[in-house]
Amino acid sequence: MGRQRPGTPTLEEVAARAGVGRGTVSRVINNAAGVRESTRRAVQRAIAELGYVPNLAARSLAGRRADAVALVMTEPDWRMVGEPFFAEITRSLSDALADTGMQLLLTLVRSDTERRRFLGYARGGRVDGVLMTSVHAADPLPDMLAEARLPTVLLGRRSGDEHVSYVDADNVGGARSAVSHLLAGGRTSIATITGPLDVFAARCRLRGYREALELAGLPAEDSRVVEGDFTEESGRRAMAELLERHPGIDGVLAASDTTAAGALAALRAAGRRVPDDVAVIGFDDYPLAQRTEPRLTTVRQPMEEIGRAMVRLLLEEMEDPAVAWRHVILRTRLVVRESA
Repeated sequence: MGRQRPGTPTLEEVAARAGVGRGTVSRVINNAAGVRESTRRAVQRAIAELGYVPNLAARSLAGRRADAVALVMTEPDWRMVGEPFFAEITRSLSDALADTGMQLLLTLVRSDTERRRFLGYARGGRVDGVLMTSVHAADPLPDMLAEARLPTVLLGRRSGDEHVSYVDADNVGGARSAVSHLLAGGRTSIATITGPLDVFAARCRLRGYREALELAGLPAEDSRVVEGDFTEESGRRAMAELLERHPGIDGVLAASDTTAAGALAALRAAGRRVPDDVAVIGFDDYPLAQRTEPRLTTVRQPMEEIGRAMVRLLLEEMEDPAVAWRHVILRTRLVVRESA
């Protein structure tokens, strides 16, 4: 061990000795996830060399730490909470928080009254930070939380000019790769079933669909686009509508796996074979994708990585409220199965 410096070593001194940020030192002290093993060892070595002893009780008292994080779901239709997306993100966030000692509190916020109530609850020191999912374009809650200086990280974003930290998947690139795959397989009449277009991710997937067609020199006709809401029922309805408009459709990109499952049901009801007559691609790669008949080709969102990144950004903002907002976009990957 090196010589201990005179006086009481600070968190900043440990960070400087280890060559990392203050937030990283805090995550190591709290045994939080999201720190590389080599970085963790460097911080532990710096702590030992400086003789730093964290005063957790004093820090908790001074910071009024609640040791709790709120997971806020803002979907106005409560039935959407039963969709696989919400189960997957809740699991990934819970796993990412497992080693931090913090409790994950789930709450639904769907109206102005519920927004005001939650804002008062959060500002009262009952949670240390907020994770938000299913954010729609006009939702003011992220701005309300930012004005209240509450650490907040969104899954997705409301627009391309978001002023809150967020983690998102490459929705444009994922949709573009899916449609390119259909084109490479000889499909020439390709439609899409979108998610709700007040959700930025749905608009991005629609943009990727259009970009792929334009790159191939094919028209991106509005009549081949039907808006859904990520549910199976909307996929069934939209697919029936598309078949009525364009009986010769031979490829479909659905904005979610559940939407794709509904499209598959509508195609079966219409006597169309998948993939012989119509190839279908979903988006998400949830377990559902391997239970459909045929198994679903889909664009994989890295949900575990999304959960870890959201928690990492939130912990850093909780530790240092002055840190700049961060915007993280993670890669997607096409998973090819029998439906395309």
